[in-house]
Amino acid sequence: MPSATPPPAREGRRALTGTEAEAAALLGWLTDPEAPRLCLVTGAPGSGKTALLDWLAAYGPRSGRRRRRTPRVLVPLAGQSALGATWTIADLLGVVARSPDELVHALATSEARPSGRAVLLLTDLHAAAEPAALTELIGELAGVGRIRLAVEARTGSPAPDTLRAARRATVVDLEGEPGPGPGPDAAAPAEPVRPLPDLSDPLAVCAADPLLVTTAYVTGTGEGPGGAAVDDRGGLRTAWLRAGQSLCRAQEPAERALVLLAALGDGADPRLRPALAELAAGSAWRLRWSRNRGDLTPPWPGPVAVLGAAGGPLEGTLLVGDHTGTVRLLHEADASSAGRLPHTVPGRVTALAPAPDGTVLLLDDQGRLHSVRGTVPRAPYLERLTEAVSKTLARHPGTALAAIAGSVVVGDRLGSVHAFGLTGLHQAAPHSGRVTAVAAVESETPFVCSGGADGTVRLWTPGRDPRPEPLAERRSPVVSLHAAETPHGPLVAVAWADGLVELHRPEGGATLSFRPGPPVRAVAVTGAGALLVGTDESLMCLVPASREKVVIRSSGER
Repeated sequence: MPSATPPPAREGRRALTGTEAEAAALLGWLTDPEAPRLCLVTGAPGSGKTALLDWLAAYGPRSGRRRRRTPRVLVPLAGQSALGATWTIADLLGVVARSPDELVHALATSEARPSGRAVLLLTDLHAAAEPAALTELIGELAGVGRIRLAVEARTGSPAPDTLRAARRATVVDLEGEPGPGPGPDAAAPAEPVRPLPDLSDPLAVCAADPLLVTTAYVTGTGEGPGGAAVDDRGGLRTAWLRAGQSLCRAQEPAERALVLLAALGDGADPRLRPALAELAAGSAWRLRWSRNRGDLTPPWPGPVAVLGAAGGPLEGTLLVGDHTGTVRLLHEADASSAGRLPHTVPGRVTALAPAPDGTVLLLDDQGRLHSVRGTVPRAPYLERLTEAVSKTLARHPGTALAAIAGSVVVGDRLGSVHAFGLTGLHQAAPHSGRVTAVAAVESETPFVCSGGADGTVRLWTPGRDPRPEPLAERRSPVVSLHAAETPHGPLVAVAWADGLVELHRPEGGATLSFRPGPPVRAVAVTGAGALLVGTDESLMCLVPASREKVVIRSSGER
């Protein structure tokens, strides 16, 4: 694969000798707002197609000029499967996708800032492991208004004709036969074929090129002869394909082993789990347990849409809501079932907030408040507070919800946070755009933590001004947030739309991060300081390696 760094002879600006006209045509396509969103770069082998796109990736304004450049993302397709390319593109553009269809949908609808006006430079389509599937994906991506694609495909391969039949396209054709020698316009020589790792060996796949492993798992490379069914490799293949976008990121084998361990089903070869756990010992986390789609002992609790860790009478219990509005109760120690929350909420539950007295507050998809009483009688003043908040939200819908003793905290679509308490109402406007999550912490100095579609996480003590500097800020919307007081001080868990989860210490200390692979729907922090991460396919519990002896209490233990 050619380097993305231009050779000194062109200083990031000069086109390769013999391709100046084609380079000018590429720049003309890139800067013409009326041009088709798809550009095909074709030509004979060795005519400089790959090198031309490599040059375009590095091309920038003349020195001294300040001009915002549209992000350009170079993605080599040689040897890649459609799924591997999907994960590569999604990761580079700041979205999460489990399939090519999800990638197209995510880029078309994402609020993430970096995915706007991106240019994808895709090389060697003719040399891909799945050229037909990738050609179909490229055609769909070309229909996303904010994306432009420059695609290299060899003359005579099926892709150019297929794409031109499906979409309007600009064609840059490097005509003619290549010269007698490699010449300055030739593409870099192909890398030697890398040996395929043992796809049943967890240590080997964690240390190998992840895109090579993905292609092998997707296409069945190395499987038995005669068209036999693809071998699941003792469950390793299923786990890899479940968490693939995270696994394909550049990282140490220990981090990759942790992600793979969390994605491993309970029916996998029993030798895999201890081997992965041993390799993951070098990571920043320890996996306490994980429950994945298809697990039976204990059973997978279903897709996670909202998540909460309860205290008071429900201490040691997790609340897990799915897309239908059902809220299941699980034992924190092992995610085994503890029943269901008795409630009747029409539509989806978009947020839940366990109160210290055992009451559970729910927010539906219309932004209205619902209350489910616990086993302990509520004080009349708490009933009046809940009723007042419910009446307010009936008129002004909420987008996020949290509760602590004597307070209910609500976020709205305009970026404001409202703390309803026994002493009155406190409000702040810390976000630009919708508030996506709030959390409230009962500590020596109670505080509210909020996350927004603007990608910021902010702290606020009701009655005071919000802290001017965000606790965290990224170029991706916050999708979930939770905070709790723990024996290790207050902890804040945050999940962003690009699949990243972070654990922050507001009082100072290292920030830990984790990416499970699929889109993260909800996070929570338990009273013991463990991190819970929920997706459509899994629920997992991790603790920082520095606190490996954290004890997770089951319900009934005190």
